[in-house]
Amino acid sequence: MSWIFLALIGAVFAALVAIFGKIGLQGVDTTVATTVRAVIMATFLVAVSLGLGKLSFASLPQGKPLLFIALSGIAGALSWLAMFWALKLGPATGVSAIDRTSVVFVLIFSLLFLSMEFSWKALLGAVFIVLGAVLMI
Repeated sequence: MSWIFLALIGAVFAALVAIFGKIGLQGVDTTVATTVRAVIMATFLVAVSLGLGKLSFASLPQGKPLLFIALSGIAGALSWLAMFWALKLGPATGVSAIDRTSVVFVLIFSLLFLSMEFSWKALLGAVFIVLGAVLMI
């Protein structure tokens, strides 16, 4: 299966997170909503992992991989808390557009921490993402 196809599926579901979240936040605290969402996600993912036969104690990450997966989980939780709070206060299109500037931060962090080589093409893409986000606001 193509990574591009999977990324597009991810983008469609990320869009639905914003739409469903905006609707669901009416009269609900953003922290509570994010917590409920995380519990539902965890339950769903455990069920999928079990259903696919991929979850066992032997398959659980340990050491450095576990540390970075945990840090990723904390970063994701903080991202969701901020996004749901922003969705409660602002328009879904503007919040999602700004959220997608995360690609620009991935570029910066990749250059700093993953030894990615700089390219003018990537920089131009980042500029267009930022311009697109500004136009969506």
